[in-house]
Amino acid sequence: MHPIIECRNISKLYKNNVAALQGISFKIFPGDFVAIVGRSGSGKSTLLNLIGGLDVPSAGTIDILGKKLNSMNSASLARHRRFTVGMIFQSFNLIPYRTAVENVELALLFGGVAKSERTQKAMDVLETVGLQDRLHHKPGELSGGEQQRVAIARALANQPKILLADEPTGNLDSKTAANILAFLSELNRIQKITILMVTHEAATAKKKTQRMIQLLDGRIIQDKIRGGKS
Repeated sequence: MHPIIECRNISKLYKNNVAALQGISFKIFPGDFVAIVGRSGSGKSTLLNLIGGLDVPSAGTIDILGKKLNSMNSASLARHRRFTVGMIFQSFNLIPYRTAVENVELALLFGGVAKSERTQKAMDVLETVGLQDRLHHKPGELSGGEQQRVAIARALANQPKILLADEPTGNLDSKTAANILAFLSELNRIQKITILMVTHEAATAKKKTQRMIQLLDGRIIQDKIRGGKS
């Protein structure tokens, strides 16, 4: 089986040669559910942004589905962000004056889905995340967990191969966070979508994900498969 994500000697330098990542290499295969853990400043979100095509590495290469992100122009990177990866953020990033359906419809609009199909497709994906009774509620009328499910629905709208989740439970209470992690685990199991999740909650992630990659100061210090060895 070929990897769906392959990072080779990835480094990312910022101003004054501050290294966010230093020589990161790993492979992720289709259907994996992988947690990236580490303290603040370890490079977790930087790594996710590079794989999502939101930033470019200073050195090294990233292959997604056999294509090099480093060689992509801006139009190709935009297509990568729309169709290859779906991104979930800690702060939900929903538009407050739009309903759940309308927030998901925006992703479909950018994905080129015809206006006549967008509403039904948005409703279908919201039903997938259990929000069929909250379709016309705005973010301010939803709980934190419901808002994150809308964000997950938006990320899934264009049927990406990879789901990138950056601290998806960071703004949620412990019970709601556990529910969201359980939902992502179920999504991975049933739909076989590859999930790469950044989280501080190593103990909880350990129970739900298949593999944990631990970063410290921009380097991988442990890469452990659940029930296996590093």
